[in-house]
Amino acid sequence: MSDYLKSIMSPDDLKKIPEEELSVLAEEIRNEILRVVSVRGGHLSSSLGAVEIAIAFHYVFNSPKDHIIWDVGHQIYAHKLLTGRYKHFDTLRQFGGMAGFSKPEESEHDPFITGHSSTSISLVLGLAVARDQTGGDEKVVSVIGDGAFTAGIAFEALNHAGALGKDMLVILNANEMSISKNVGALSAYFNRIITGHFYNRIKSELEGIVEKVPGIGHRVVETAHKLEESLKGLLVPGLLFEEMGFRYFGPINGHDLPVLIRTLKNLKDIRGPKLLHVMTKKGKGYSYSEEKPDYFHSAPPFDIVSGQSSVSGKGKSYSNVFGDALVEIASKDEKIVAVTAAMTHGTGLTKFAETFPDRFFDVGIAEQHAVAFAAALARQGLKPVVAIYSTFMQRAFDQIMHDVCLTGLPVVFAIDRAGLVGEDGPTHHGVFDVSFLRSLPGLVIAQPRNQKQLRDMLFMALKSKGPVAIRFPRKNEVAEEFDGFDVIEAGTWEILNRGQDGWIIATGSQIDNANEVIDILNKTNIDFGLVDARFVKPIDNGFIMQAASEGKPIVVLEEAPVQGGLGECVSEQIMHSPFQIKALCLGLPDCFVPHGKREKLLEFCELSPEIVAKRIEQWLKSLGKR
Repeated sequence: MSDYLKSIMSPDDLKKIPEEELSVLAEEIRNEILRVVSVRGGHLSSSLGAVEIAIAFHYVFNSPKDHIIWDVGHQIYAHKLLTGRYKHFDTLRQFGGMAGFSKPEESEHDPFITGHSSTSISLVLGLAVARDQTGGDEKVVSVIGDGAFTAGIAFEALNHAGALGKDMLVILNANEMSISKNVGALSAYFNRIITGHFYNRIKSELEGIVEKVPGIGHRVVETAHKLEESLKGLLVPGLLFEEMGFRYFGPINGHDLPVLIRTLKNLKDIRGPKLLHVMTKKGKGYSYSEEKPDYFHSAPPFDIVSGQSSVSGKGKSYSNVFGDALVEIASKDEKIVAVTAAMTHGTGLTKFAETFPDRFFDVGIAEQHAVAFAAALARQGLKPVVAIYSTFMQRAFDQIMHDVCLTGLPVVFAIDRAGLVGEDGPTHHGVFDVSFLRSLPGLVIAQPRNQKQLRDMLFMALKSKGPVAIRFPRKNEVAEEFDGFDVIEAGTWEILNRGQDGWIIATGSQIDNANEVIDILNKTNIDFGLVDARFVKPIDNGFIMQAASEGKPIVVLEEAPVQGGLGECVSEQIMHSPFQIKALCLGLPDCFVPHGKREKLLEFCELSPEIVAKRIEQWLKSLGKR
């Protein structure tokens, strides 16, 4: 087998490979992606499905002068391999290594970071407008998946782009649906005609001549346009895009390199907004990924031969514990419904969807709609649970404020992946929800320290008369047998142990961290107690005043930014109290935390047990307490 991939240091090297050999390169790329992801973990299904699109783009266009924006960036691995990053691909998703998404600091071939979906058309339109205003001639291309295409911002951008008429290309990568019957000989022939240079040159010249005919010229051209649209309506499913001002081409087989390359070459010279519809298969080339694209969407390390995870799967994830508890509670309350935004499996709702199909709603990548929709369900007496990752919840902030909290509706937000999530990096760390949700009146924010507490908090939330958010980490714990639910009162904290020298107030996943810190401090004769601040809002003012009256220093430890976090709130309460004590707020630094294993990230953020213990010792010395 050839080694084309090793010879590609830039897209210019790709162009030296004969077109008939590109299918060999595609196989090499798939093997390399499979090899690295099986060891490092990562987004496999989407990247395997987009290999030919990446090859065809870089074969036809001239990056980095011409811009391509991948939406979402988890289909970008082939692009990385074709833009000089082959030698570093083994460092994928490792601390200090290659990012799993596009990253401008990493390569000039990555114009933007695209870890969240549906922004590429807006970005490409902005690039097109800037190009025209500055006299450039570069081409701009968006590659957007059919899932990302469900978000409202994608259609907002399409509408604006069609109105402006700028020269840009949107490649709609439809990788969920089977290839429609229109992908046949007649459709392929029609698309070859309407993308061809001869057809478009003659069409443009004839329109220019006919429009000059006095009285009837404009009507003749208009009639011709309607005829072309009618033919498209019969042969291709693109009228929606035509109505929005885009010329539609496709659908074509996204794994047929000769067809892709020929089509892109033709489209490169057609001016105006264009949409090319390609059909691909997620997980292409790896049978296990083709059969289970959801599982291999964001895969842990796995054995290539068996397709089985190579990570010891001890315990159960918080997501699955949440999903099981919701099914258990919903089996006794038919008013409970579940809503998610294209994350059924990821949020642990697969079992709920199978058990209560009529009470489950996957709205697609549309977090704003999910929350507004849930608000209406709650308004009519149902009990909606909206399960969304923390990093995506921020997309629906206005709906949480306006449609839920403003009227105090009992919507439960199950905020998955709260805290540092590891190798997915800054676009996926769930760290900002505490800061923006704490500002909303009437919203209860709970954070369990273990899976039993998660169950109890969900039970409490579903009996609440107002909105409740429960944030829990991406984490497995040793499996337990749970029996029923205990009552928890909102706003109450739990003292886990007492100490002579001060208090550590910790939340969620930082409880385990705090226990290790206390053990380290004990070896230096520093005795701190530990409080589980299981409610970030409302906070337990009674405990804070009691602790302040004791005159002991307080340390707040949380996996969220210090700005706007629990520590600031505790400090504010102390500042307004009559007691003169000090508080040390330890949380995430004021930066976007990079990607890497969780242990490395805690060190980077100075939140590992050893570093926290040292920071507390130094602080106590500065207070004269040591």
